[in-house]
Amino acid sequence: MIPHLQKRVWFGLAVLGLVLACAVFARWIAPHDPLEQDLMAASLPPAWSADGEAAHLFGTDTLGRDILSRLIYGARPAMIVALAGATLAALIGTALGLWAGFHGGIVDTCVSRLVDIWMSFPAVLLSIVLVAVIGTGLTSVVLAIAIIDWTRFCRVVRAETQAQARLDYVTSARTIGQSRSSTLWREVLPNVLPLLLTLFTLEMGIAVVVEAILSFVGLSVSSDMPTWGGLVQEGRLYVNQTPWLLGLPVAAIAVTVLACNALGDGLRESLDPLLVK
Repeated sequence: MIPHLQKRVWFGLAVLGLVLACAVFARWIAPHDPLEQDLMAASLPPAWSADGEAAHLFGTDTLGRDILSRLIYGARPAMIVALAGATLAALIGTALGLWAGFHGGIVDTCVSRLVDIWMSFPAVLLSIVLVAVIGTGLTSVVLAIAIIDWTRFCRVVRAETQAQARLDYVTSARTIGQSRSSTLWREVLPNVLPLLLTLFTLEMGIAVVVEAILSFVGLSVSSDMPTWGGLVQEGRLYVNQTPWLLGLPVAAIAVTVLACNALGDGLRESLDPLLVK
């Protein structure tokens, strides 16, 4: 029987794999053009409802656009931001965290004070300000996420690096003549990678939420491109008449974030030797 831990890992992988497949193969998977309007079929309920149509499994919006197709295409910006934003934030935060945690002294003090100052700003408000200054678009959203969330990686990697630096294998590497930089990248970094992988999956979930918030307020991609946050913004205007317009994109965001968190927690327990039973 699959352990409970493995169920969480497989659940996260399955959901994220499905969302990623929708993002990559949206052109072939989506049953309709997400921008095609049909006012004669406007506000159709999902197909399982009494007035639903099989041609529109999740119904249509007020302009007759197919909701399922728009959800599938909305996975594209969500996954681009999640992967690119988390990767860039991880690179910046990991480099600074390793540097500060291993060298200590004035380097550690400066990096730690910078992290404290940066984390004192409200994350969502800062992201909105950054995108408003940089300009709208996926590139701006990715940069905003990286600029804000590198601190998450930096603090955790710094603490783990400090713990690893006190272990015997680091002392042995230094004793046989390895340089500090070689010891850091060849010895310490591989032992930090399991924790880094867990942080990366959790950051993907955070990036999905941030992208949804920014697209909700119109600061993500152009208005003609479907996004989950944009669908939420449209659906809230007609929540009493067509509640599925709001409920379906909210469910897509929630399930994706839940999958990221489940995968991250499962990997943490799988890869941490102190938690493995």
